[in-house]
Amino acid sequence: MNTELLEALEQIEKEKDISKETLLEAIENSLLTACKNHFGKADNVKVNIDPVTCQFSVFAEKTVVEKVEDEVAEISLDKAREINSKYELGDVVNVEIRSKEFGRIATQNAKNVILQKIREEERKVLFNQYYAKEKDVVTGVVQRYLGRNVSINLGKVDAILNENEMVKGEVFKPTERIKVYILEVKDTTKGPRILVSRTHPELVKRLFESEVTEVRDGTVEIKCIAREAGSRTKIAVWSNDPDVDPVGACVGMNGARVNAIVNELRGEKIDVINWNENPAVLIENALSPAKVVAVLADPDDKTAKVVVPDYQLSLAIGKEGQNARLAARLTGFKIDIKSETQAREIEGWLEVDEDDEYYDDYEEYKESQVQEEMSSEEDTAADTDGLEEQDVQAAEEYPEEAE
Repeated sequence: MNTELLEALEQIEKEKDISKETLLEAIENSLLTACKNHFGKADNVKVNIDPVTCQFSVFAEKTVVEKVEDEVAEISLDKAREINSKYELGDVVNVEIRSKEFGRIATQNAKNVILQKIREEERKVLFNQYYAKEKDVVTGVVQRYLGRNVSINLGKVDAILNENEMVKGEVFKPTERIKVYILEVKDTTKGPRILVSRTHPELVKRLFESEVTEVRDGTVEIKCIAREAGSRTKIAVWSNDPDVDPVGACVGMNGARVNAIVNELRGEKIDVINWNENPAVLIENALSPAKVVAVLADPDDKTAKVVVPDYQLSLAIGKEGQNARLAARLTGFKIDIKSETQAREIEGWLEVDEDDEYYDDYEEYKESQVQEEMSSEEDTAADTDGLEEQDVQAAEEYPEEAE
């Protein structure tokens, strides 16, 4: 058994994740190359390698002839019978070639063939490894600034964070660990070229998948995302289990889950809303935290008219129109927002189509909201009354403390 070669192959396989079969194939090709350099050609050369023991043998197939004209491909009858007395003219003899007899140049070329194969396989392994992570989030270490771009080390390879994929105003320090979204992995002669992003909306989605168990196992779905990187993100979520509150699952106890994502995004605000098949309900939810009086949505034209209380108009529109802009991007509707006063001044602005099934569902939704608010107020009042009674009883039992 060739123990030294076996140990070397196993070590390379472990360190570089290159299969032993591939390395044995590289050795076979290197021996053929060495034979070609040594003898001038290697058409009749065969290499046998035992994959278990790594024992190898090289031999040339030579034809038995009376007069040898090509020493590489032919052998005389006398020499053939020295190997085996049964050989006759026209037979093919396997003549062993000793690799130790190769010259320095042939040996060097064989070595280069093996090294080249190892480099190619190493690049292929790295490419496949990171190509499988494309469209996913990974943790990287900031290396250095390359002009206005940033080099991020992902472990075995460096990625490039371009300026246009960076959040405006975000500054990184060397050795800082950050999460990035892998946009694209390209195979090049110098290894995989990986482009990453900090502004892509999918970054937020992947962060929720890693942070929220219900999103990861499919109980809660993230239906759509609208993001203005570094400022605010709105996501619409839906639960496949009626017993699971999608918004509550994403926010977590005391906001622990969403706050972890906010911290990773360096303070970017995140609004988590309930997704609904009814576009009017979805638009109302998307405009939160603003309160909405009514929504008229046209699914065919993808337009919607929204009425909000006078004092909520600026909140619904948001700073520099951000809230309305994100809501429009989240829902896919062009949204026209007006205050109650403005809506009353425009004749026919809130005319409702009687055949609009979406509006009927929306009316039921608004009625249920009103009922929930009333019941909530009643519960609060009952709790308050109960507390007052407890205070009176406590004052009667402990008059000195009450004073």
